[in-house]
Amino acid sequence: MRHDGSVELRQLSYVEAVARYGGFTRAAGRLHVAQSAVSAQIRALEAELGVELFARTTRRVALTPAGEMFVARARRVLAELDGARLEIGESAAVVTGRVTIGATAALGPYDLPAALAAFGDRFPGILLRLRSGRVTGLLGALDGGELDLVVGPVHADLPARFEALPLADEQLVLALPVGHPRGGAGRLSLGEVRDEPFVCLPEGSGLRWILDDAARTAGFAPRVRFETDSLGGIRELVAAGLGVALLARSAAEAAGGPAITVRQLHSPPAHPPIGVIHHRDRPLTPAVQACRHVLASGRP
Repeated sequence: MRHDGSVELRQLSYVEAVARYGGFTRAAGRLHVAQSAVSAQIRALEAELGVELFARTTRRVALTPAGEMFVARARRVLAELDGARLEIGESAAVVTGRVTIGATAALGPYDLPAALAAFGDRFPGILLRLRSGRVTGLLGALDGGELDLVVGPVHADLPARFEALPLADEQLVLALPVGHPRGGAGRLSLGEVRDEPFVCLPEGSGLRWILDDAARTAGFAPRVRFETDSLGGIRELVAAGLGVALLARSAAEAAGGPAITVRQLHSPPAHPPIGVIHHRDRPLTPAVQACRHVLASGRP
């Protein structure tokens, strides 16, 4: 970093990556650079700015309030740069081609149909194909070259051969039937409903893993009485009084669904952010690059 008050582009990328992946080691691995280089550049940036961007402990790395403001602006700058590169490419040639996207059913507050509509208006010469499924199967298809992009939850254990661009954040809440004894105001701990039957997605799903892990941390094993393949199905079963559930806030509060009671949790388990994922080892065609950029521009 030059000591003239300027900030280098790679420093923006390093800070954004550490914030996205929750640590210096994981960010360095995704960026294919040495951890020492990431740490040194961020330390230099913090010295230049006169503030700490990350609160570092032996167990985790978290953004400080100043860091949250900086990362928000850094992401806008990086997105603008991607847009500039794309527009330069568009001015040189008309983008045509084909893009096949895999998407999970639950995308939180991210409006994929609206983003795809915007893409179609901007690039009418590109043929879009959309395929739905669970994120594990979609990543397998991305591995096999059947998909160009995957839109879905970005779990912390995403293999290093994939690269993810965050699109939206999601939060987990506790869904209860209307009139449930625990349906009052305020926050609730998961342990307070340990004796209740649970409704969840099947074993092997990300939500089921989150429920099992959160319950284990709270000192119990959840009794999953009903399984369903969709978040809407979870809400319907809870509304029918068949159990309680961990549920994404966007699904719990979606308009048009059956009435349920939504309670916030003390120390809620983390829900993976929604992102657009591509394979690192497969060069992106101009059409796929254009689609990825438009999807990122549609983030809430």
